[in-house]
Amino acid sequence: MPAVELTRRGAVAHLRMNRPEVHNAFDDALIADLTAAIDEVDADPAVRAVVLTGAGASFSAGADLNWMRGMASASEEDNRADSLRLARLMRRLQFLSKPTVARVNGAAFGGGVGLVACCDIAIAAEGAKFALSEVKLGLVPAVISPYVIAAIGLRQARRLFITGEVFGAAAATAMGLVHETVPMEELEPAIERVLGLLTKGGPVAQREAKRLALGMGDMTEQAMEQVDAENAALIARLRVSPEGQDGLSAFLDKGLPTWLR
Repeated sequence: MPAVELTRRGAVAHLRMNRPEVHNAFDDALIADLTAAIDEVDADPAVRAVVLTGAGASFSAGADLNWMRGMASASEEDNRADSLRLARLMRRLQFLSKPTVARVNGAAFGGGVGLVACCDIAIAAEGAKFALSEVKLGLVPAVISPYVIAAIGLRQARRLFITGEVFGAAAATAMGLVHETVPMEELEPAIERVLGLLTKGGPVAQREAKRLALGMGDMTEQAMEQVDAENAALIARLRVSPEGQDGLSAFLDKGLPTWLR
């Protein structure tokens, strides 16, 4: 089974992360497949809009345990290369030339929050939960940080980055991470309503409007490539640091890190 399913319904491309058995957690395959799918729909002139969602009960639970285990034992150089691949995924989604809609059907943690933040429009089911819990592992949400901060603002990000707390869909809506929260049974009609609005705009105008908004927010793809390189180096350094190794080992072994003993 592919890690990501790409289907087309008329002029809309639907990308579904397809690892429901691990709550659509990130591993090398999912990152590669989702990046490739984004590149494919970006280059397709027949696609007017893109919907991103997750199979099963969750949107995306962040990093896969086996993937994390491999990164915990990898070198700083390998960790940097790994982080750059995730950073490119986020950057490609952020600057995709078509309107993007996050269909948040369930939990979005870590990198899953980054995907939501990178989409132009985000609609969540009422039961969805969110968290940026990297500090609990002795890490930081490095490569997703520019996109999350752009979505929720510096003040909210400072709290969530340092507490790692779980928050619900209502709080996510209040802070601007998602635009709308609806009961689960109303999620699909809400997505269709937004897609109906998107079909009324000119595709060139929409592409330029997106570029305009990002540019006015001092965010360009070229500038973000440099930021991504710096943030990838940061998370790589933290993963191999004593505290990062301690936090990752405790998490993977279901124990307590040193700072909680």
